[in-house]
Amino acid sequence: MRIAYLDRTVHETDGEPKPNGDVSAISKSIDLQGSVETGDKTTIASKDFGGLYSIKPLALIKPAGSDDISRAIKAASRIPRMTVAARGNGHSINGQAMTNRGLVIDMRSTEENHFRLLNINGSFFIDVSGGALWENVLTRCVSRFGLAPRSWTDYLSLTVGGTLSNAGVSGQAFRYGPQISNVAELEIVTGKGDITVCSETRNPELFFGSLGGLGQFGIITRARVKLQPAPDMVRWIRVVYTEFDEFTRDAEFLVSRDDGESFDYVEGFVFCNNDDPVNGWPAVPLDPVHGFNPGIIPQTGASVLYCLEVAFHYQKGDHPSTVDKAVAGLLKRLRFVEGLKSQVDLSYVEFLLRVKRAEEQAKANGIWDAPHPWLNLFISKSNIVDFDQTVFKKMVKDGIGGPMLIYPLMRSKWDNRTSVALPDSEIFYLVALLPFVSRGPSVEESVAQNREIVEWCIKEGLDFKLYLPHYQSKEGWKRHFGDQWTRFVERKASFDPMAILAPGQNIFKRTHLS
Repeated sequence: MRIAYLDRTVHETDGEPKPNGDVSAISKSIDLQGSVETGDKTTIASKDFGGLYSIKPLALIKPAGSDDISRAIKAASRIPRMTVAARGNGHSINGQAMTNRGLVIDMRSTEENHFRLLNINGSFFIDVSGGALWENVLTRCVSRFGLAPRSWTDYLSLTVGGTLSNAGVSGQAFRYGPQISNVAELEIVTGKGDITVCSETRNPELFFGSLGGLGQFGIITRARVKLQPAPDMVRWIRVVYTEFDEFTRDAEFLVSRDDGESFDYVEGFVFCNNDDPVNGWPAVPLDPVHGFNPGIIPQTGASVLYCLEVAFHYQKGDHPSTVDKAVAGLLKRLRFVEGLKSQVDLSYVEFLLRVKRAEEQAKANGIWDAPHPWLNLFISKSNIVDFDQTVFKKMVKDGIGGPMLIYPLMRSKWDNRTSVALPDSEIFYLVALLPFVSRGPSVEESVAQNREIVEWCIKEGLDFKLYLPHYQSKEGWKRHFGDQWTRFVERKASFDPMAILAPGQNIFKRTHLS
């Protein structure tokens, strides 16, 4: 079995003739209201955040709207072996937003096409463009309406259509589910070029297929996202554990509590029991004035430690003592190392944009554009202890030059009608190893380590799934989707959307499925 992001994807040597499309002829046939970029102007579309591949498209389409996207897809369908890929903010890791000598559609050019607040039976929704950045959706919704989407990703410089094509996961997902569980309606341009509106009751197969469908059912051009009142402030807290079982017990306790009986955000990460500036003690404190005191760590502390990260929402009008009491009541139930707690209070928007600050620092330090051979997994609760013993305590015990996230999610908060493949257990963990190559292992070393971890998971029979998966073979995809495979293929047969859509590794590429 080959895992595409662990092995260089074959884009130019797969035995297929290259598309014979002529850019000028395509431009004339499309008759766009937007524009067609060629030559050096397509450079941005030949790479992504992962930095592992460079794949040159034939042209970069900057559509004015859904009609332009429809025209581009229909024009490409008339050219043998021509493929189309949608590109949001280019934050994919393994070439999903690229296509070799095909057409890349720049979804960012459509960002302003939709932004409308709706009140439907007393509930608020926002209609936004698939090419809109979540960070802009956040700031506009909060500043204009005092409302915000319920579920987020940690990094918000991602497009709406991009995260909804995967799942959209962060520390709020234990309560509200991923972003795909908070969508009421989509507008999709299918692989046939049809512009289709879909929802739970209208074209439901296309709706649920597209949510978490990895771009294989069409391009999301508009989404109707559920909103709720936005809090003013957040108390952001980190506490430290030496024992993995205590860390997981407390994390699972918090995510299993009813609404109003827990924190509003729960995540966690692994860090090294040393002074490494990236993966060691300096990675923990939130308040730069108060550093990490390693002298408090019990002698039982191993080579790696664990940080539980939580947040409590409140309003500016809430009395400080009320917030203090609520937070203290939750923290007293936890078994972290006494004295190893860090906290700050900041606005809700500042909290959600916290990774934006890290991005700005990384860009200033020149490391943002380094390759990112990241690995993201969903792992069943039943296997997470074994994963800790082998991966965290042995394979990556010296750090990876970037964050090592781990936190529990609740399967019941995910709609099983969507295309996302999950482990079987009710509680499962997201594990994300996110190295920045310029300050950690080399690309080759990181890729080899990723391969070793995944192969170990397979060998040991772990109940796990790759998140943001990239398999190159039919067998790999069948194993990934498991019982969903038949339903997935049936959806494809019903809509035949995948004749030309090609997000990196096309699940339904004609050479894979007959």
